[in-house]
Amino acid sequence: MADEKVPKRKSLVEMDLCSGSIAGKMLLFALPLMLSNVLQLLFNAADLIVVGRACGEAAIAAVGSNGSMINLMTNLFMGLSVGVNVLASHYYGAGDHERLSKTVHTSILLAAFSGLVLTIIGEIGAKQILIWMSTPEEVLPLAVIYLRIYFLGMIPMMIYNFGSALLRSIGDTLRPLVYLGVSGAINLGLNLLFVLVFHMGVDGVGYATVISQVISGGAVLVTLMLERSDMHLSIRKLRFDKNILGKIISVGIPAGLQGVVFSLSNVVIQSSVNSFDTLVVTGNTAAQNIEGFAYVGMNCFYHAALSFTGQNLGAGRYDRIKKIVAVGQLYVFLAGFLLGNGMYLLSPSLLSFYTDNPVSIEAGQVRLMIIGCSYFLCGMMDVTVGCLRGLGRSVLPTIISLVGACGLRIIWLLTLFRIPAFHTTTMIYITYPISWTVTLSAQFILFLYTYNKLIKKAR
Repeated sequence: MADEKVPKRKSLVEMDLCSGSIAGKMLLFALPLMLSNVLQLLFNAADLIVVGRACGEAAIAAVGSNGSMINLMTNLFMGLSVGVNVLASHYYGAGDHERLSKTVHTSILLAAFSGLVLTIIGEIGAKQILIWMSTPEEVLPLAVIYLRIYFLGMIPMMIYNFGSALLRSIGDTLRPLVYLGVSGAINLGLNLLFVLVFHMGVDGVGYATVISQVISGGAVLVTLMLERSDMHLSIRKLRFDKNILGKIISVGIPAGLQGVVFSLSNVVIQSSVNSFDTLVVTGNTAAQNIEGFAYVGMNCFYHAALSFTGQNLGAGRYDRIKKIVAVGQLYVFLAGFLLGNGMYLLSPSLLSFYTDNPVSIEAGQVRLMIIGCSYFLCGMMDVTVGCLRGLGRSVLPTIISLVGACGLRIIWLLTLFRIPAFHTTTMIYITYPISWTVTLSAQFILFLYTYNKLIKKAR
């Protein structure tokens, strides 16, 4: 029985996160993930740039006004992929082959089911949802078209993200990068073909996105089917294991709810921005897209902290967990500070890629000045939460985030922002650094308490 704890097979893309240099391996883990996310954003930026240059400001606003709502609708299910990552990391670190295999099959079936639910919701409720968001009337018809087309790709999108979470749990961030790069390049090519050659508008951008999602989701699915390790996926074995599903849900639902409420607060913020004219909405959309590059530069360390902590907890290497937090915080601070301040310093040039309207550029600069220069706080908050979830703590970090970040933002917008003297975009954006500071402080105190309790229990 002892040899069952030894992994059956390790491929070149797997990574042992329970030994060796934490700093070196965290970089090796995070860089492919960072590049994956940057590629995704580049392709999203290409969507906006192509449609904006070819179809005008209204088209940019139509595509951009969907962002917060898309995140709101997908984040609950994306949170479940966090549960997948945590559970698979624990079983991989512990060498539990049987439960790891059950996790793979339960996760992929859950991904397909989640995507189907999202597709139905998106197709039926697109228009009403956008009306609730106070989407400007002049862009509403285009926004509805884009949202309905986008949600046709929810099943492959969920399969890609759940499958990538499984691969990250064994330290593999390289293959998802390759698949995303290929599908993203195809997305860009289809954008140019549909919009510039076939003279389509936001519908062309939407269809290009769906096709690229099918390619990336299909690639991850085939990868798991061809695996010869415990990560092997057999279509005949696809079924829900009640015990595994329950554990995924116990970690994933709180993480998803946090994402939902964060997105809800962003929807409230987007609705507040929508109360200004289309040029301001356009500038905000462009700035959000640019911010995304700084965010993904930090977010890869959240996933690294989650996977590293999960594997080491499963392997009983508690001595490495505190070092994981310290290294993760250092990396995310450097990434957030350099990228956030850099995008503000370069904001006139960066925003001009999206629009040449000076009013929109100025509106975008206001957002980048306030949020960009303090973005490292968001990254440090996320790394702390990643370590807590890797330790199996999901409910309390979620509650802290909901109260400290989302609650403060919504209260701010429903009170101070309503006062005419404070009805400015500056007053909207300043809610971010304030809420990050409060939440980071509380999450870090919780981590110290959880870690010390774990060490005492181990003794």
